[in-house]
Amino acid sequence: MSGEEEVLVRVEGRTGRLVLNRPKALNALSHPMVLRIEEALTAWRDDPAVQTVVISGAGERGLCAGGDIRAIYEDARTGGTASADFWRDEYRLNALIARYPKPYAALMDGIVMGGGVGISAHGSVRIVTERSRVAMPETGIGFVP
Repeated sequence: MSGEEEVLVRVEGRTGRLVLNRPKALNALSHPMVLRIEEALTAWRDDPAVQTVVISGAGERGLCAGGDIRAIYEDARTGGTASADFWRDEYRLNALIARYPKPYAALMDGIVMGGGVGISAHGSVRIVTERSRVAMPETGIGFVP
């Protein structure tokens, strides 16, 4: 990824900002992204300087297209365990977001699918726009999130 951070983490005033930063991949979640978001939320949970968290996606196409299906496919094809690790940690992150003690606002503009729904819909504030396209395509193959 040419050295760029996949999740931009910063504090602006009293707001913790998370920006998914893979616009060419529709901000698809990688395992390191999930771990980085969890790390930031855990640090901000008890930090009185951060009163609110806002998550958004870089680029114009959407918040997040879900999990990085290419990486998951390659892992499954080679018999690896990274996919199971990703799902475990992503679901744990969703639970953290659902129980987060501070306002957690998700800007769900554009495409929001699968894991993108997980990191947004579980938050206390969900902002959709006329461009929002929210979906859980995995249910079409019988996977119940």
